[in-house]
Formats: sequence, structure tokens, C-alpha cells
Amino acid sequence: MKHQYHSGNSNDAAGKEAAKVKALINELDRRVRLLESDIAREEGLVGADPSNAAYPVLARMLTARRDNLRETISALERRLLSEPVG
Repeated sequence: MKHQYHSGNSNDAAGKEAAKVKALINELDRRVRLLESDIAREEGLVGADPSNAAYPVLARMLTARRDNLRETISALERRLLSEPVG
């Protein structure tokens, strides 16, 4: 007869999933900070006015990426808040 062993219950699985999501949020937040540093450096070349024709294309691209990451972080945080704890 085969025996099945379970490594934990649903609370353990939910806790592990929440930990993974929190780790992902932390990593994405770190990337946002790096992008903000890169954006500031690019803006330092010509100023921080995106309406200026000389505004760096790289800064525009980095800003879009940063904004997308912020949206992803917000969605993940909402997911954490909406998941049942137990």
C-alpha cells in the first residue's frame, strides 16, 4: 500500500505563496529605485522637462518601465491584501 505524505497544510502553502509575492515586490521595488536613479542621471543631461524636445529618449523609456513596475507592485500588494489568511 502506498502512503502519501503531505508536507503541510493549506496555511503553509498560502504562507509560502505570500512570502514569494512579498519577495517579488521587494525585488521590483529595488528595480524601481534603480530606474529612478538612471532617470535622474539622464534628466541631468538636459533637464527634467519631458515636454522639452531635447528630453532624452532613454529617460522616457525608463520612466515608462518604472511606471509599469509600480503598477505591477500595486497589483501584487492588492493581491496580498485580498487573499484569505487562514
